[in-house]
Amino acid sequence: MSEKKKHDAAPQAQAEEKQKPDGAGQEAPVTEAQPAQEEQNGLELLQKQYDELNDKHLRILAEYDNYRKRSVREKESVYPQAVASTVERFLPVVDNFERALDCECADPEFKKGMEMILDGLRQALEGLSVVPIGEVGEAFDANLHHAVMHVEDDSLGENVVSQVLQKGYRIGERVIRCAMVAVAN
Repeated sequence: MSEKKKHDAAPQAQAEEKQKPDGAGQEAPVTEAQPAQEEQNGLELLQKQYDELNDKHLRILAEYDNYRKRSVREKESVYPQAVASTVERFLPVVDNFERALDCECADPEFKKGMEMILDGLRQALEGLSVVPIGEVGEAFDANLHHAVMHVEDDSLGENVVSQVLQKGYRIGERVIRCAMVAVAN
């Protein structure tokens, strides 16, 4: 380049530098604070995502645990309900055998056979944890007994079962059928 061009270029470069704001002509030096800040922001974002996923995971575990417990409770309640429903259909058969045995029978072998059948039915009910309810002399309980008659009997106390007309049955605490009874006043 010629001297004149160099001389003209120098004032022009100085003028351009004066027009630029301070530091605009130079690149900002990369400091260690910027990558550290970016890394910190990244860690915070990852921690937030982890916390959200962990919370979601814990909620799903809790839902599954509740589902499992509910299933166990339902299973435990379904069996007694099914047994009670089935037994309820066989109770008239048991009642008929009991009535038949209360009648006079000319053939002792026939009566013995009926007793054996009734004993087998009672053992089957006992095996299913079905218990008869309603005994003469026990206190009347509206949850267990169905009063169909009132009897005046001074030998018995107030609200005492004086006669069992039809046995009731229950499985555990669930009453399958209330006992039909006469109650003394």
